[in-house]
Amino acid sequence: MRVRFGVLGPVTAWDDAGAAIPLKGPRHRAVLARLIVARGRIVPLATLVDDLWSAPPADAPGVIQTFVSALRRVLEPDRLPRAPARLLVTEGSGYALRATPDSVDARRFENAVGAARALPPSRAVQVLDEAFTWWRGPAYADLPDDLWARSERSRLAELRLGAVELRARALLDVGNVDAVVPDLDAHTAEHPWREEGWRLLAIALYRAGRQKDALEVVRRARSRLGEDLGLAPGPRLRHLETDILRQAAHLDAPPVVGTAAGQVWSETIAAYSRPVTVDSRARLRSTVDLLRSLAVTGGSGLVAARHQRMASILAAEGLGDADLTARVIGAYDVPAIWSRSDDPEQAAAVVAAAERALAALPAGAPGPERTRLLATIALESRGVTDPRGRLAAEEAVTRARRSGDPALLAFALNGLFMQTFHRTGLATQRDAIGTELIEISTMHGLETYELLGRLIRMQALSGLGDLAGADVHALVADRLAERYGSPLITVFTTWHRALRVAADADDLASAAATYRSAAHALDSAGMPGLERGLLPLALLTVRIRLGLPAPADDDIDGGPYTPWVRPLTLIANGHLGDATTALRTLPDPPRDHLQEALWGLIARAAVALDERGTMQRALDALAPAAAELAGAGSGLMTLGPVAAFLDELTQALDR
Repeated sequence: MRVRFGVLGPVTAWDDAGAAIPLKGPRHRAVLARLIVARGRIVPLATLVDDLWSAPPADAPGVIQTFVSALRRVLEPDRLPRAPARLLVTEGSGYALRATPDSVDARRFENAVGAARALPPSRAVQVLDEAFTWWRGPAYADLPDDLWARSERSRLAELRLGAVELRARALLDVGNVDAVVPDLDAHTAEHPWREEGWRLLAIALYRAGRQKDALEVVRRARSRLGEDLGLAPGPRLRHLETDILRQAAHLDAPPVVGTAAGQVWSETIAAYSRPVTVDSRARLRSTVDLLRSLAVTGGSGLVAARHQRMASILAAEGLGDADLTARVIGAYDVPAIWSRSDDPEQAAAVVAAAERALAALPAGAPGPERTRLLATIALESRGVTDPRGRLAAEEAVTRARRSGDPALLAFALNGLFMQTFHRTGLATQRDAIGTELIEISTMHGLETYELLGRLIRMQALSGLGDLAGADVHALVADRLAERYGSPLITVFTTWHRALRVAADADDLASAAATYRSAAHALDSAGMPGLERGLLPLALLTVRIRLGLPAPADDDIDGGPYTPWVRPLTLIANGHLGDATTALRTLPDPPRDHLQEALWGLIARAAVALDERGTMQRALDALAPAAAELAGAGSGLMTLGPVAAFLDELTQALDR
């Protein structure tokens, strides 16, 4: 029997036929709810006792055990006597509920909201409308107001309110104003502190031709926030009244066909391309600013910016001005999160140009140019074995700290982040960099670097096994990306959610479907360094984690990861001699986000083939990452605990 759980309302469970499963009394429901909140992690018995009673009875542990036994009987009625539980399991001194994410309505709702952010508006509305039907009342409605229940209830309520506003924005984008106004009217009346609700309601009324009503909404919002809550409205709401009065063009409904923004962009480029009284140096400097903005749009914008960047550098070098060349190279401070280059040849050319510019700068030249060149060298040397990139990163950070320039420090820290893949087990260092980036960015309004910091922490915490902590940063990153128009962010957060599904899945089909869906987000992202071979590798990691063999197909398209995938596919085909040859000639994995995962593949093949030299090599490489999840530091996939591979290798070598 496959059980589904509901917490978006009173706590309940349903069987395959949709019938409610009797969960007995309120304490039984509280135990089940506490385990659901833990998302599959072990909850120690002592924690359950503390969470269920403010003054626990003397026999509280025994009472909890009785509750658990009763829950097991109704959740797994077909389990044979003395057979181990598969759903509500005992581990050590605690319990865990091994429910898949899609079997818990709250987790399905989270995933639906996350998916809607990356969908076209009309499809987003459909997804959200279905998700809202899963709510049967306030989350955990029948639980007492204990701290653990209250915080989870508040989190889900906040997520639902954000989803209401996300749906309203999507409806506005497709021009369905009539559906927006009544919903937002009720939303703002019930939740007057939600400034975004007031703002969207005013815009909807304006687009419905009700300018007077739109102004009244803004003024009513200001009054409610100030008089009832003692809050001043934020800048977006403050500026809206002026924008309505002057009938600002950006308040108009977007065209259904074509893009007004695209027209503005094209006309701007055309004007810039016409003869103007600007010298070549000024034109080059502003061109790099344009390319930097173009790069963060992703897709064809990112590809175009990458191609034109090198042309700008060569043009600057052709003018023979070392200071200008340094400025053109260093001004392209586009935050970078992935450690495999999209264009290794161009990256090497940029590094060479930066080294030439660095040598040409006077030793005592003022300004940030030297620091920016060093940070560029660090960034573009990602994955390179030469220690020059790491040395450049360390010097750039030192210089940036002395300068007191927060934007310069953020750029330098990005370079340092890219140089924390020279060995395994460095997720803690990356998490510290992400933390500092977030602190700097929130203090100084560096939005794109806050997004970078959130993604770094999402990846690093995943690698450290704190998947719930990673979820928080993924959620914040999605919100910031929507606010600032950063579509590439959802590529990484979508894949992170796929990792979460795969990490909890006990069957290949559900994990594979989620990964294939996530792969669609990469189709037009313009990031070949991330996209190539990623889906086959992710599917292989799921197989290995579930104890399944590799696909019996030695032609699997693993892209750049094929050499490390091939020994396992050859083993699956029964070609043990070829697999041994492939394994013995296998180089070390690239120094990037996925090196722990690739070492895990090497370890598994080496044990299967009893290749003792390779086993020792894998053991030595993975040892520094003993406390991490193999591959999860990518934020994309995992093979499970590195410690399990180390134990397997040690036991095989001891035989």
